[in-house]
Amino acid sequence: MTVAMPLADVAETWVRDFEHLTGQRLAAVDGATLLGERGMLGGFRIPSRGSAGGGCRIFDTRTGGVALNLARPDDWTLLPALFETDADYRDVAAVAAGMVRQDGDDLVARGRVLGLAIAAANGTPDIVRACTVMMRAAASSPPGRRAPRVLDLSALWAGPLAAHLLWLAGADVTKIESRTRPDAMRRGDAAFFALLNQGKASVALDLTVAAEREALLALIARSDIVIEAARPRALEHLGIRANELVRGQPGLTWITITGHGAQGDAANWVGFGDDCAMSAGLGAALHDVAGRAGFVGDAVADPLTGIRAAGFAWQAWESGQGGRYGLAMSGVVAEAMAIARRSGDFDASLIAWAAAEGMPFPTVQSRTTGPVAALGADTRTALAELLLC
Repeated sequence: MTVAMPLADVAETWVRDFEHLTGQRLAAVDGATLLGERGMLGGFRIPSRGSAGGGCRIFDTRTGGVALNLARPDDWTLLPALFETDADYRDVAAVAAGMVRQDGDDLVARGRVLGLAIAAANGTPDIVRACTVMMRAAASSPPGRRAPRVLDLSALWAGPLAAHLLWLAGADVTKIESRTRPDAMRRGDAAFFALLNQGKASVALDLTVAAEREALLALIARSDIVIEAARPRALEHLGIRANELVRGQPGLTWITITGHGAQGDAANWVGFGDDCAMSAGLGAALHDVAGRAGFVGDAVADPLTGIRAAGFAWQAWESGQGGRYGLAMSGVVAEAMAIARRSGDFDASLIAWAAAEGMPFPTVQSRTTGPVAALGADTRTALAELLLC
């Protein structure tokens, strides 16, 4: 039995739109590949109440299901505060026992304040816009035939994928990582990291050091597109004020990727691919048509957002308008679901996905990996070039 990935058709449309926008054919890249290649590489199986990658799980509460992502070790230390108890939570069974006595909406609200990635699994979806124009930049002359210079400040999946697609379209991409806390996927999933970060120059900085923050600001000043996925207060703590930088650099395009939006309280909610898809209502849609709660795809909000962000970035850069654009992962999934529903086969794809529970992830195209720079391999060269300017 072969099962198609739900929302792959929408992703395919967005990939082809990106190709049309850039005038570049992306070899061996299609919607199904971008949504499913991590699952295929990792030998994942079609999930039910535990996500394909294993970090997120649906738990029962008194008032419905809640998806809680415990992918980071520090997340477990927040569980006593989530449950308002002094008890120690060391395993999934203990978390499930704590959940079942609680109100789901209260848990979601409290968990988001604490910094947990949490969402209702089958309740009313959060309503979030997929893309928000956070501010307009002063326009510059359209760049003509020159390829964009991209600075990738993001980590994990959505942001690096956006920068990767821009690289495939001809952009010159530099990946910035912390020397002390590099992209966790570099070691955690080396094969997938290589797919998303091949061909990028690697610069490693310690942004707690004033001179290295100044170096980052100088690199931004030489860039056309910046991609980041930090919460606003994290950037401001480092002295990186995105709006001021965009305002002072005509034509600069700044892409901010968040879980649930870049404004208001939601800007500080933590979100990863699986829980953001739940927040958008994807789990509820599966429950409605298949009669069971479960995860659809593999952290599907990440690849969908990466594709969408690449398109917005290229279009804003090429127009010369620039500006700062907020891409909300939960909003992107909601947008993709609305498009899929209009096509008429979305429910059927969810039913087929549920019926294939436990089977291997769909087979997709295998892609070639080019050179992947070691952490900081290009730092000296990049900083030397700044001194010459």
